[in-house]
Amino acid sequence: MSEQYQQFKCECDTEIAAQGAEAAMQTATRVWMDGANHLKYSYHFEWLGRPIIQYPQDVVAMQELIWNVQPDLIIETGIAHGGSLIFYAAMLELNAACGGPQDARVLGIDIDIRAHNRAAIEAHPMSKRIDMIQGSSIAPVIIAQVHEKAASRENVLVILDSNHSHAHVLAELEAYAPLTSVDSYCVVFDTVIEDMPADMFPNRPWGKGDNPKTAVWEYLKTHAEFEIDRQMDNKLLISVAPSGYLKRVR
Repeated sequence: MSEQYQQFKCECDTEIAAQGAEAAMQTATRVWMDGANHLKYSYHFEWLGRPIIQYPQDVVAMQELIWNVQPDLIIETGIAHGGSLIFYAAMLELNAACGGPQDARVLGIDIDIRAHNRAAIEAHPMSKRIDMIQGSSIAPVIIAQVHEKAASRENVLVILDSNHSHAHVLAELEAYAPLTSVDSYCVVFDTVIEDMPADMFPNRPWGKGDNPKTAVWEYLKTHAEFEIDRQMDNKLLISVAPSGYLKRVR
């Protein structure tokens, strides 16, 4: 790292801290996100031809994490249309082209991989780096399969993005967060549900008080090996995963 780049990074760190402490920015972000959610904003982006259903800010953040961690396995619960799997596989392909792990893979788990989504994922050029398991991510037989696939890997990054209820996410954390390598991340998406109006999810089994963020809070009470990456929160501001970027520190 050059001296000039180090200086730039230091300047950014100072600016990011100030950004996170700016109350007006926090308020504006909250108002904007509540409005955007009503318009299904996150559903309107694709990665290499597949719907990714993420905010662009979180996509860029995940790119940064993947470059820094250089994982040889990315585990994601929740597949939907497969855009995230394609994105992670594409990042691993770029890492490999730049000298990173050559055999890195993405493992996706979903209770219902719909036939048309599976067909589209398997037909995609990035499918060469993707494996999929159908079944509940918290079923013992599925957990065992994932642990078996992770056993021979050195740098593992975990992403939880399936059922967003407190109980389900806490069970996923207990099952998969321990697979996270030291200095890597377990990213819990949709923690933002806790910050949204109570009536935002009337037809869902989750909402304020029962969601991924409450599961993160519960998990961290007994797992000091993980810390919330507050700098990521301060940098992104607009994110579906506030307090959800969990770094394994030991």
